[in-house]
Amino acid sequence: MSSVPIHLTSLVLAQPASIDVGRAFQMLSEAGAEWLGTPVSPTDPGTRRYLSDLSFPVRERAPQLTFKKAAFVDLGAVRATPEGCVAEIGWHSSSLAPLFPVFAGHLVISATEIRLEGLYAPPGGGVGAALDRAFLNIAARGTGRWFLERAVEALALDEASVTVRPAVARPNATVS
Repeated sequence: MSSVPIHLTSLVLAQPASIDVGRAFQMLSEAGAEWLGTPVSPTDPGTRRYLSDLSFPVRERAPQLTFKKAAFVDLGAVRATPEGCVAEIGWHSSSLAPLFPVFAGHLVISATEIRLEGLYAPPGGGVGAALDRAFLNIAARGTGRWFLERAVEALALDEASVTVRPAVARPNATVS
């Protein structure tokens, strides 16, 4: 079993939705992922890159307040799975990158949910990880939930199936 460096944090969130996995596969393929942002030149072969504004809505304390950060969202090849499909996904700030978290993981889609699972690295190494455990992880989870809501809006079967329910952390997953 490999160990995860202490400054990396597991993030696993799921958003229930009714999904046509064939349509989702197409939308995540070469021509269909513009919902992720403006296409830009990728840095890694086999990926597509989008310039996007990631958001962190402050729901509990100030529902009208939303923090936004321009970020590059990288989407890897989409693979079919027995339940649906999966694609590698990651994001990082498009400017001042050392000051913002980096996420790398997978977008997993089935007929009943969209799941985001992976690792994020808070800025600042070990000190950043300590701050993240204390309170900054709220922003990482909030951004992940916001991202899943956008994915549901783009990939759900129809408008009626886009009942945005809170994304939930998966059982047995570390979200700290």
